[in-house]
Amino acid sequence: MGVDIETFNADWLKAWSDKDTERLVAFYSEDTVYMDPQTAGGLKGRDALRTYLQDLFGATPEMVYVPEAVWAIEGGFCGRWICTVGPDGAGGKLRGFDLVLLRDGEIAHNEVYVHQLPA
Repeated sequence: MGVDIETFNADWLKAWSDKDTERLVAFYSEDTVYMDPQTAGGLKGRDALRTYLQDLFGATPEMVYVPEAVWAIEGGFCGRWICTVGPDGAGGKLRGFDLVLLRDGEIAHNEVYVHQLPA
């Protein structure tokens, strides 16, 4: 595949934690497809993703994503993570799972599945 998925995943999740929109969209291809629970119909392209992320990051508290496991699959990887929401975890914790398909070292397709962890 040519990409160190452990490093790629950790760097990508750090950009999510930092709410760094420009660094984050640079991980995605120009024609990327992105889906999460808020965008079930999906978003297409970096510009749509950038707009979504700017709105999302402006409306959400601090969120720290930590990789939990990464598995290589044909064309990409699946990654599971834990997210601590709010200062000192005041907003609880989430566990998420990403399906990531790569093309030329960029994310061409990303589906996000997430659920609240019990307190």
